[in-house]
Amino acid sequence: MVRITKKEALQIFKEATLYELGKVADEIRRKLHPEGIVTFVIDRNINYTNICINRCKFCAFWKPKEHPEAYVLTYDELTRKIEETIQKGGTQILLQGGVNPELGLNFYLDMLKFIKKNFKIHIHGFSPPEIAFLSKKEGLSTKEVLERLKEAGLDSIAGGGAEILSDKIRQILSPNKITSAEWLSVMRQAHLIGIKSSATMMFGSIESDEDIVEHLDVIRKLQDETGGFTAFIPWSFQPGNTELKRRYPEIKPSGAVRYLRVLALSRIYLDNFKNIQVSWVTQGIKVAQVGLLFGANDFGSTMLEENVVKAAGVSYTVTIEEIIEAIKQAGFKPAQRDTYYRVLKYFSQ
Repeated sequence: MVRITKKEALQIFKEATLYELGKVADEIRRKLHPEGIVTFVIDRNINYTNICINRCKFCAFWKPKEHPEAYVLTYDELTRKIEETIQKGGTQILLQGGVNPELGLNFYLDMLKFIKKNFKIHIHGFSPPEIAFLSKKEGLSTKEVLERLKEAGLDSIAGGGAEILSDKIRQILSPNKITSAEWLSVMRQAHLIGIKSSATMMFGSIESDEDIVEHLDVIRKLQDETGGFTAFIPWSFQPGNTELKRRYPEIKPSGAVRYLRVLALSRIYLDNFKNIQVSWVTQGIKVAQVGLLFGANDFGSTMLEENVVKAAGVSYTVTIEEIIEAIKQAGFKPAQRDTYYRVLKYFSQ
């Protein structure tokens, strides 16, 4: 297949019908995944702290350290959450938190070592903002921080903190956060030392169509360079309870049509990504199900716990059984996978 350019991507995104976008995306997905298998992973989001100095305007989860609801998880709480995950067949935890200025590298190393000593589970952890902060706080290079985290037990990195990789947008959404170049640099360095990661995009706030295409383009270029991304996950901004919504009251949550258009464009443009994931967390299980016909081949995580989107007033929950049934109803074969998209278990139709 001939690779499309940014100009062509923008044109089809603006002009193609939903049906046309979906048809092309579905054809690409069929060529990449002719067996018709749709995967999912059993895991839990564990937010080890909600204290954060970035104070992003799109986030309703963060708290200042003096807030009565501010916290840092104890090891007892961490243990309970991981034990529950394993009891439900979980193979991975997504370990993320705010950028807490009082937590140094040793906190992270000790937490990783504690988990690995007591549990056999994959740690899909942190994100570029957390890692870049530790680098600056400790006076170490990004590579040194990543190598020490890896040695302590970090298995792969989450794609969070990307939002839209356009600095003019980031200056409004998250002026205290790392730049686009810094996000890409952390991911590049991680890939070069053998740490795989996912990539994400949060759309539906104040970005333009051009910004969305630019985001996809820089992700595609880095994947060309390193091949270190396992999957791409576009998800829609949830404005409830956020400062951004108070500043821009006209912002409305992205509906199903916009979501499916972005999902399809992602599949079409990211020709070097094998896996595209739906976001039932922000769109609900029915729209996610339709997304399987718009280029996606993965249903994401069972997400036994989710706090960040919930803080914005959106709380979709699904059971493992509901995910399996949704995949079957869409005409696909459900399978449980691990973090690296290796199938662990098939479910009969």
